[in-house]
Amino acid sequence: MSRTPIVVGNWKMNKAPREAIDFAQQLEARVRNFDSVETAVAPTSLALSGVADALQGSPLKVAAQGAHWEASGAFTGQVAADMLRGLADFVILGHSEVRAYLAETDANVNRKANAVLAAGMQPIIAVGESLAQNEAGETIPFVRGQVRAALAGISAADMARVVIAYEPIWAIGTGKSATSQQADSIIGAAVRDTLRGLYGDTIAESTRIQYGGSVKPGNMAEFMAQPNIDGALVGGASLQVDDFAALVEIAAEMNGE
Repeated sequence: MSRTPIVVGNWKMNKAPREAIDFAQQLEARVRNFDSVETAVAPTSLALSGVADALQGSPLKVAAQGAHWEASGAFTGQVAADMLRGLADFVILGHSEVRAYLAETDANVNRKANAVLAAGMQPIIAVGESLAQNEAGETIPFVRGQVRAALAGISAADMARVVIAYEPIWAIGTGKSATSQQADSIIGAAVRDTLRGLYGDTIAESTRIQYGGSVKPGNMAEFMAQPNIDGALVGGASLQVDDFAALVEIAAEMNGE
């Protein structure tokens, strides 16, 4: 089953509004013609509106870095999923940094995913294990548990709009990365096989699963060559136009463009 590759740049807490707009416009000029790859950038919430306006009508899409599950209320500093409607195509949820530093739980990731879907956007749900869990041989059961918890109550029909990103925590921002074969094996066993148990073969094979963790132009082709990997959720390499454009170009070439 053919799956459209998806490459998303997570800018994290980088790029003030004016810089973000300028960067997005430069990047758009570099990636607009790669029709076989879906691309998006995720600016901070402060820059989201300006970037969305700058990219309106462009094939380069916009992702938000998070959303709250409630529609409104006394949640200082939070942004409701419904408030992102018309600004973002995707919303990143469950990133390990949010889990580690902001006490994000599996239950809240699930509540947010349901809110994002209800608001008409596509959640990108990040899962991944720590170095200690990896070394203890706990990766597969741990990631399977994250996937099951994140997708609780999400219908088979809505799964067409869900993207999952496997990001081993020990490979994020460290310069280390899983080998392409390791990542593919874990994605197959822990993510795609879990989807098969929850939803059946068709959804398991059609759901797009990204790899994230020190992805760069030098290793992108290795990951894209793997049968279970459908793109990348990119941190550091998404902060440079040349690097991110190279990732998209490699994904397009690997997809036959």
